[in-house]
This record gives sequence, structure tokens and C-alpha cells, in this order.
Amino acid sequence: MRIEARLVRWFPQREFFMRSEGHVRFLRISTRLQAGVAAGLGAAVLVWVGVLGWALIGQLSAGSNARSLLTREAAVASAETRVTRYRANLDAVAGDLKRRQDFLEKAVQGVIGPIPDTLPKGTVSDSSGETARTVHKISQAMPEAVPLARIEARQIAFAERLTRFADDRARAASGAIRKVGLNPATVIADDARAQGGPLIRLGVGIDPRFLRMAASLGQMSAMNAGLAHIPNTMPASFQYISSGFGVRTDPIEGGAAFHPGLDFKGPKGAPIYAAAAGTVSFTGQRSGYGNCVEISHGHGLITRYAHMSRITAHPGQPVTPGTPIGLIGSTGRSTGPHLHFEVRLNDRPVNPRPFLEAPLPHVFPEKSRTGKGPDHG
Repeated sequence: MRIEARLVRWFPQREFFMRSEGHVRFLRISTRLQAGVAAGLGAAVLVWVGVLGWALIGQLSAGSNARSLLTREAAVASAETRVTRYRANLDAVAGDLKRRQDFLEKAVQGVIGPIPDTLPKGTVSDSSGETARTVHKISQAMPEAVPLARIEARQIAFAERLTRFADDRARAASGAIRKVGLNPATVIADDARAQGGPLIRLGVGIDPRFLRMAASLGQMSAMNAGLAHIPNTMPASFQYISSGFGVRTDPIEGGAAFHPGLDFKGPKGAPIYAAAAGTVSFTGQRSGYGNCVEISHGHGLITRYAHMSRITAHPGQPVTPGTPIGLIGSTGRSTGPHLHFEVRLNDRPVNPRPFLEAPLPHVFPEKSRTGKGPDHG
């Protein structure tokens, strides 16, 4: 009833009259007819609005799709550009790394000399087969990275070769140290006591083959330092050895006596040299020795140089093999100009000959001395 009342109120019944050829006609439009016409018009308007909205949505969607397509194409183009740039840079990086590796190998060779191709392989693994397979796999999966893979293989091969070289030299040095009566483990332990500094750990993320190389180089360096402190350099340019080590006839009083060193005959004023690296621990006069210099080489090893006409070294002075420390003379208990040379181990005299005559391996190339020291024994 309410709906009918609203329709009557909105669309009241209307009557129209029309005159035609003297006749009057009445036209009645009912409420129902008016409501039907209004509903039809409303429906037509809704349909028209719907069609327009659909067309607009279609245009917007097409524009959005076009923009999305352009965005994707731009992204692809940008990605391809970056990949191209990266590939170009990859070649440049590979070239830089190759030049660095060339420089590294030349620098190492300049310090320790040429590394032989034939070295004992038992001390470290041989990764040449593994790295060759790695390069092959990378060439199939990522061809642009092959130059980097080849450089990595070359670095690993170099590290293993250098490790074998260091192990070989350390083994030779250890044997030479044993031949003169010293314990290589003691030599390294004594050097290790004089170390310190902040703790900066290495090893996280580092290839263990390179850590092994570092350990071998450290061992070789320690052995080489031990060799440098072994008296192996002739302490004078002598004419001949006038008296050897051991029992002899005393040159002044006669009779059997023990001689604790070697006597090198030479002209008065001829230079005397340190026989090994160390620190001057004493200068002055000792009973029977006259003017005397003592050098401490560590590990309980001391060399003594006696009968000097002049002392040129001073206590606390660091010396290297061949450093001038004085001049030949005949002070103290002596019958003529000569150098009395002793090697003492834990304050007991030992024969200097094995030290001077030992063919000690030299890990690094010989450097020319500033002075005119004598040749190595």
C-alpha cells in the first residue's frame, strides 16, 4: 500500500484534451503508465552509463597494460645492459688479477730465487686435477667466469708449489742445524719466545691450502733465522790455521794442553769479522786472551775472538755475518799476530770446524755486504 501511495503521489493521474476539426477529445494518462515510462527511461540511462563505464575501464586497462609492458621491456633492457657491463668489467678484473699474479710470482722469485718445478710432493696435496675439473664445469655453466677460474687455479698451483719449496728448504735447514749439534726445535722455540702483539685472527673463509703455505713459510723463515745465527762465516782472511782444536803442545810452556779453539795466522792489523748474526755481549780483556770480543748468537751459542790489537765493536751492538769487530794482534798469552777463535755452546768450548765447514743451505739469495767480509766457510 505504501508503494502504491508513493507512485500516486509521484505520478498522479493526468487528463489532457485536444481539439481537432471542431471535436474535443480527452486523453487520460494513468499512474501505472507514467511509472512504466519512467522505469524504462531509467533503465535506458543505466545501460548507457554502464556502456560508457565499460569503455572507459577498457581504455584504462589497455593503457595500464601498455605501461606495464613498457616498464618490463625497460627493466629487461636495463638488466641486459648491466650484464653486458658486468661481463666487460669481468674481463677487466680478470686482466688485473692476472697482472697481479704475474707480479706476485716475480716478487717471490726475486726474494727466494727460482722455485724448481720438481719438488717433493709428499708435504702437500696436488690440486691440479681438481682445479682443472672446476674450470671445465665453470666453462659450461658460466663461460664469462672462465678467466677468473683459470687465475684461481694458477694461484692454488703457485701456493702448493711455494709450500713444497718452503718445506724442502726447512727440511734442509733442519738437517744442517742438527749436524752442528743443535736441536732445530729449540732454535724455533727460542725465536718464538721473542714475539708478541695484538691478536688479529686469520683463517675465517681462507682456503686451507693458503693457510698451509703460510705455516710452511713461517717454518722456513724460522729455520733460516736459526741458520743465520750459526757461525759459518770465516772470521778472518787468514794465511793458515796455526793451531787446531783439542790437545796440543803448549807453545809457551811446552807439555800437553787443551786448546779450546782455532788459531788463524794473519798480519797484525788485519780485520776480524763476526762469524754469524748476533749481539756483542762482551768487549775487553780476559786472562790469557788479551783484548777479546764475545758475540751471543742465541740458543746458548757464543763465539769468542781473542788477541786483538784493537777492538772496534761495542757491547749491545747487533752484528751480521761479516761485520768488522776488531783487528788481528798478539795481546794476552800469544807468540805472534793471530786470531784465536772459539765457539762455545752452553759455556763449553766445541770444535769450530764443523760450524765453519758445514755446507749450510741459504734459503734466500746472498746480499752483497757493505764491508769486505771474508767468504763463507
